[in-house]
Amino acid sequence: QVQLVESGGGLVQPGGSLRLSCAASASILSINAMDWYRQAPGKERELVAGITSAGITNYADSVKGRFTISRDNAKNTVHLQMNSLKPEDTAVYYCKALRYPMAYWGQGTQVTVSS
Repeated sequence: QVQLVESGGGLVQPGGSLRLSCAASASILSINAMDWYRQAPGKERELVAGITSAGITNYADSVKGRFTISRDNAKNTVHLQMNSLKPEDTAVYYCKALRYPMAYWGQGTQVTVSS
């Protein structure tokens, strides 16, 4: 069992930045991959960024060049640095941990980009 707790969401103006964190209850070295997803009202949940245990990253086209995913193995935490935020980035952001064959989700953190 892996418990995940997200933090760092909030209200930010367009062009601003936020840093999300996802703290895991287990060593992230034992986790195959950790991802950030988001879900906007009326839309399906979508993958935003992911990082594997080997440090390989991937990003949705809509956030490439603006978002950066990283991991702090010592603190069992994954971060999502979000820069140049746009109103369309508004959503609930969820952290997901994949430790084969199980997937675990956090409770989500709200990000609102508005002037």
